[in-house]
Amino acid sequence: MDLVAQKNLAEGGTKGPVYLGTLVGNSLPPAPMSFNNEITRCHHCEEAHGSSGCLCSREGVPFANADCSEKDIMTEDEIYCGCLSKTLCHTSTPVTVGFYSPCGTRLHSLLDQIAGCMRKESARREESEYRRIHERPRRPEGRNYLTLLWYLVFYQPVITEIHLRRKNIDFIFIRFTAWQYAGSDKLWAGLVLTLCDHIRHHFGPLPLSFYSVVGSKPRFASGFSQQEWRLKKKVVYTASGLVVVLIAGVGLATTALLIPGIRDGSALKIIGTTIAGISGSGAIVALAPIIKHLIISQKNKIEKMTDDEKFTSHLGFMSAVKKEIEILTNFVYYMEIFERRRLRIVFEITSLDMCYPERVIGVLNAINTLLSDTNAPFIFILVVDPCIIVSCLEQASTMKGMADNGYLYLNRTVTLPFSIPEIGIHSKVRFLHEAFQNREDLMYRIITRNVEQGIRKCKGNDKTLVDMEASMEEDQHQIDAQAVQYIHEAFHCLHNEFDHLYKYIPDSIVQMRRIVNTIPITIRLMTQQHFLRHNICPRSVAGWVVLVNQWPCRLSWILECMDDRLQIQPVRDYEEQPMWHVFTENCKDLFSKHKELKNIMALDGDPELFEKFLSCHFPYSVREGEKYLKYTVNLDHSIRYQMRELRALATLDKNYSKDDHDATSGRTV
Repeated sequence: MDLVAQKNLAEGGTKGPVYLGTLVGNSLPPAPMSFNNEITRCHHCEEAHGSSGCLCSREGVPFANADCSEKDIMTEDEIYCGCLSKTLCHTSTPVTVGFYSPCGTRLHSLLDQIAGCMRKESARREESEYRRIHERPRRPEGRNYLTLLWYLVFYQPVITEIHLRRKNIDFIFIRFTAWQYAGSDKLWAGLVLTLCDHIRHHFGPLPLSFYSVVGSKPRFASGFSQQEWRLKKKVVYTASGLVVVLIAGVGLATTALLIPGIRDGSALKIIGTTIAGISGSGAIVALAPIIKHLIISQKNKIEKMTDDEKFTSHLGFMSAVKKEIEILTNFVYYMEIFERRRLRIVFEITSLDMCYPERVIGVLNAINTLLSDTNAPFIFILVVDPCIIVSCLEQASTMKGMADNGYLYLNRTVTLPFSIPEIGIHSKVRFLHEAFQNREDLMYRIITRNVEQGIRKCKGNDKTLVDMEASMEEDQHQIDAQAVQYIHEAFHCLHNEFDHLYKYIPDSIVQMRRIVNTIPITIRLMTQQHFLRHNICPRSVAGWVVLVNQWPCRLSWILECMDDRLQIQPVRDYEEQPMWHVFTENCKDLFSKHKELKNIMALDGDPELFEKFLSCHFPYSVREGEKYLKYTVNLDHSIRYQMRELRALATLDKNYSKDDHDATSGRTV
């Protein structure tokens, strides 16, 4: 959190974001000054809506000017991600973060926020380090690139006290999507290949090739020495010898060719040429491995090893893979000292719970063994659903006796558990606001008269036809304008903190988009009907869309019960009854069929919220349910068909039992 945001929160004057509702003349109040104030305001809002008794009523809901920027407020997700990122900046590596999410909600958004917070923290530390010791990181670019190659050949890095005290950190983010490698038997190899490819791409193939051939592993300083580079004397002597021999050979050959009296002799030419050839061939032999590593990367080597079934069965297979990883980690240590800052490789592992159990085990074992050396610069963010991973661990045949209790095994792997909290008010409002902004049909535009006039000219001199088409176009423009206004008002109700509707919207961004995409088409269908055009309540329509999206099973049962009752002779004023009463009268029949409707009932959300929604905040009547059903596009009608069959069978069974009972009674008499 920056200083401005901290000051705003401390003074209680943090302002809320600019909402889409301002486009239609409405605005939202400033963000709550404290948690208690938020509860109090929501309570007053509930009382105001509860006393109104009308779905469309907005009385009692206070509004203020939303003349502030969205950036002035930190959402709950940003606060959580900021705290986690700062913790990861201070945590010793390697560390495995269990990023637990039960249903994959807003994962990519949270990961992006964590990466952004870590980059900001890295920039802040770099500036602080510069103010402290006046030292900037040395990036391998331009002249520094040539300096790096020179150091790789002739110097060995030394880990000194100065380096250990450096606070500035640079993060290298690698997002590993497990399902991309799910078809392979060795999913863990995909993790290693991704690491090799990103390190090579980040630092460049040439420095990595030089290090693989002539680089030296960093060593710790003896005592309190401040010297970070130690000259490799053997390499210097060898290179100097080759240079001296090469110069001597070239000198002899030149002398034999240029000086009169000597150039006629052949012995000196042969000696000089031989010496120059030997020294040149020595240089070629020294450069050949580097060229080979440039052509054949570590990724190619590991792929070749894993593809060879004979080699994978050998005893030293995993040891060979481990050596390749050690080369990478040692190279990262080398670059730490050269760049004068700490380096951390952040692995974001996603979609692991979509793979087969045996593949999941391989990735976890790779994290625990191949990539878990002491002080290895790895931060693993394991994005998983714990229930699925635990089930994979307990079902895997290779883990019998090792992970009979999947939770215990997962706890031994994860060193920093972080369960994604429920989405907060400001986070949900911001996600909804972003979803609204992506809709092109909310760009309110009026078609220019010039286009219409051009179309009329093309029609010729048929004035009657032109007037009819102009009238129809004008009417359609009015319908579209009115629909856009209704859509804005409905969206305003969705992200209004003083309304109840946002509480019933799920945390999943996918579900938010489903609702946001459904509301416009529902309203547009209704505005096409003349008798509904001026009698639409946007808040009621938005609530109906949320009801259908969140509780399709219960709503389908209510609709089917209503349909059956209206087909026979209903009681008086039945259409004025609340839909909640219809549900309470028939809920026993629904739950008596829970075995047949098990999969369908799993689609429904919280039953307590359903009761509160339909009995308190949105008490739709039977008449309203019939009206909205004609324009409902987000309800799977196959659910109703299954319920209709079950109710029909139940009716037949009931009638058969009754007839059988009457027949038995007649025989008895």
